[in-house]
Formats: sequence, C-alpha cells, structure tokens
Amino acid sequence: MPRRAPQGTQAVQRALALLRSFTPEAPEHRLSDLAASHGLHPSTAHRLLGVLEAEGLIGRSPDSQAYRWVPGAPGAGDAGPSPRHNGLRPLEPLRTPFHRRTAALCESGAWRDWSGYTCVETYEPTPEREYWAIRNAAGLIDVSPLFKYEITGADAERLLDRLMTRDFSKSRTGRVMYTSWCNEEGHLLQDGNVQRLARERFLVSAAEPCLRWFEDCGWGMDVEVRDVSEEVGVLALQGPRARAIAEAATTGIDFGAMRYFDLAAGEVGPVAGGGPVTVTRTGYTGDLGYEFWVAAEHAEALWDALVEAGQDHGLLPAGLLALDMVRVEAGLVLIDVDYVSASHAEIEVLKVTPAEAGLGFTVKLDKQADFVGRRALELERDRGPAWAMVGLEVDWFELERLWSEIDLRPQIVGQPASREPTPVFAPGGWQVGQCTSRFFSPLLKKYIGLATVHADAAALGTELDVEVSVGYGRRRARARVVRRPFFNPARKTAVDPMPRVDE
Repeated sequence: MPRRAPQGTQAVQRALALLRSFTPEAPEHRLSDLAASHGLHPSTAHRLLGVLEAEGLIGRSPDSQAYRWVPGAPGAGDAGPSPRHNGLRPLEPLRTPFHRRTAALCESGAWRDWSGYTCVETYEPTPEREYWAIRNAAGLIDVSPLFKYEITGADAERLLDRLMTRDFSKSRTGRVMYTSWCNEEGHLLQDGNVQRLARERFLVSAAEPCLRWFEDCGWGMDVEVRDVSEEVGVLALQGPRARAIAEAATTGIDFGAMRYFDLAAGEVGPVAGGGPVTVTRTGYTGDLGYEFWVAAEHAEALWDALVEAGQDHGLLPAGLLALDMVRVEAGLVLIDVDYVSASHAEIEVLKVTPAEAGLGFTVKLDKQADFVGRRALELERDRGPAWAMVGLEVDWFELERLWSEIDLRPQIVGQPASREPTPVFAPGGWQVGQCTSRFFSPLLKKYIGLATVHADAAALGTELDVEVSVGYGRRRARARVVRRPFFNPARKTAVDPMPRVDE
C-alpha cells in the first residue's frame, strides 16, 4: 500500500505533479487541459502554476498564453528565478477574451473573482445606471467564466439523458434546454443550459467544473467530452433594446423568428466575414435578451460590433452587481448562494433536490431513459419535498416602523442585492428557513427575496418573519410568500413583431 503523504504537503505534491507534465516532448499546455488531467479546479491549477512561474520553472506563451516548459530552469539548469517585486511576484488572475475591453471601461476599479477570472463588479462607482440600462435599454455582460463542455459522438444524446433530469430525446437541433443534474441520492449538483448544435453535438454550460463527472458517466459510450471553456467567449446582451442591437451587430440571423431558448448561427458584424458566432435567446436577467458564443479570437470584434450598434439604443456595459439585482427580480436561483451543490456540501442537511431548490420543473420522471438520481427523485415525488424555494415580499410599512424606532428612514434603497443568508421564522415562532438573496427592487419598489423554507410554510400568501438589520441590531419584519418571478415582462418570450419597451 503506498505511503500516505504527511498532512499539509498536498499543495506541494500537486505543484510537482503539474511541473512533471512539462517535458521536451510536451513543452506547452493550456490551463484547462492541465486542470482536467490532474483533477483540479482551474482556479487551483492557476494558483499552483503561478507559483511555478514565479520561481522561473515554467513560462507563458506570449501568443496563446498557454504555460510552457523553460529549458534550463532551476532544477534543470542554471537559470535564475523570474523578477519579483519586494521579494514576491504577484499572481495574475485569469482574463476573459473581452478583458481588454472591460478593463478600459471599468472606472470603479471594482473587480470580483469568478472561477479564477477577474470580472467587473460595477463599471461605475454604483450599479444603478447599469441596472436601469438592462431594464430600460440594454446591458452588455461578460459571462465568459462559465464552464463549457462540447459533447460529441453517436452516444452524445444518450450520455445527456443519463446525466440530466430533462428528456433529451425531445430536444431538437437549434434549441437550448435548461436542466439540472444530480448525484445518485437525488441531490442537486448543478443547473445549466444545454445547446443542441447538431444531431450528435451539444454544448453544456455550467457554473462549476464537471468534466470528470461527465466523463465517468459516459464510460463505455461512443462519446467525447471536451472542455472548451477557454476557447469560447460569451457575452450576454439583455434588455428591451437587445433585439435591435443584435440585428445591427450580426448578419445571417433572423432574430424575428427566434423563439425563447432558440439558437442560431451567424457572423459577427453587419456584413459577412467578421467571424462565426452562435446566438441563443437566453439570459440570466428575466428580460428580453441574447447570449453570443464566439471563438476567443473573434471576441473583441464581437464586443466592438455590439457596442457600435448599441450607441443609439442606450447600451451600457453591466457588471456582476447589476446582474445579481436583475436575476433576483427574475426569481432565478444561484448555485452556492440559493442552494449548495451536493458535490461540496459540508453536512447532509445542506443538500437539496431540484424540487427543493425551485427547479422541480426540470425533472422529467416520465422519460424512458434512466438517469442518475432517478430512483431517489421518484421516492421524493411520492412523499413530497421537505423544503421549497419561495419568493418573499417584505412589507414596506413594517420596515418603516422598525427604522422609525431609531429615528431613521429604511436604509435599504439603492443597495445591491445581498447574498448573506438571514433567518426566516413563522410569525413569532421558530425558524422555518432562510432568505438567501434579497434587495429593494428599484423597478418594483418592493423589498424582495428568495428563500428556502419548510414545505408547510411555502403556500402563496403565507405570512412569515424575516430577520433584517436595523441600525446595529437585528429585528424581525413581516413578509409574505409571493409568486416567482417577481418581474416577468411579455417581451422576454415574445416572438415577432418587435416587442415594445413597456411590455
């Protein structure tokens, strides 16, 4: 039996294993390939490779930004370590294909890590203008850090039917399916979109890495799963003016004929020759919108074409704070905020099923194909889920009353969405759940939130108490269960003619 390494040496072992991947025969590797081959999250692999690069053991290709072997590096020759600042060399975060464009526009200097990538939180000091652009005109959001997996082969559909809770025998080329996938106990691992690009070719987008899981579930099948996360950039164009901008910025696509969750292939720019692009009528804002999937080498051309086309339509780049605000209004759940993936839940009680996370509509127990977690979900169907994802609306007059006790108006207007979980109680009683996303909606003029509560407290109209911060204290404010989504305009799913802004 191999000897177990002493505790605390795991990072060293991983770094050495990564270093051993670089040989004269295989001198250059992409981050995604290294992460997949060593079973690491890309952000973990990036940090370890950064340390090796700081020590001069490996380098970066100026053309492809891939990591490469350095002949004569310490340990293999006489070269010294690479330059440092104050004895240390800072590790650079990953950059999306649109980074040069987003960095030039980010006046606030507010950035956030997203799966190892540096992404704009808000371009301006506050997210208000970006939020209103999405709701009144259009916002342009870089969502490239999504993990992307191309699944091809004769058994591609069969693999997806084994992995996912949706019925992919009913999917058609040119359509997108939103789905969830579970472990064998029926606990939710992730949710995401699946594009059917051809009969035997799909593209899966996910918030967290799942290459090994897909490969394991496809063992013995005639299928190939390939991580294309670094090869594809993604822009979300969202808002009532999105269609007009998209039509002016691309060619070869009939946007008037695109239905909700359709996809179409075209070219970047108002004339042919700007590079291929796939457009899906999808988004994370609950509004009319499209997502543009483009090869990294054409990413900046796509950004420039959309920005130019949007000049007469009020288009603004929007950061993650504005995106968080509109997705709460849309009632859309976020992994590791509104539910915890079973793959890294620390205790059993944190694991939920799709139904408990508000995604029960993605589970198709009537499909013929067996899928991971099916038996557990059939048992849940018979007994009913223990928890439910609900929308909450907090009474404004209740908030005014609580804040008036310290002689202040409610300090909640103009704030971005909060991801800090706060308890939810039966009126005057025990805790029955928690509110995981909440904010005061500028459009709806309501304090709204997403909450997980006991199933017997989930009926529409049920009154509950939500814990809120009032000054330096914590108080309970009366709320009631309301229908999700909070905001659901007709233009989101409307087909030609061009929807109006106020629809």
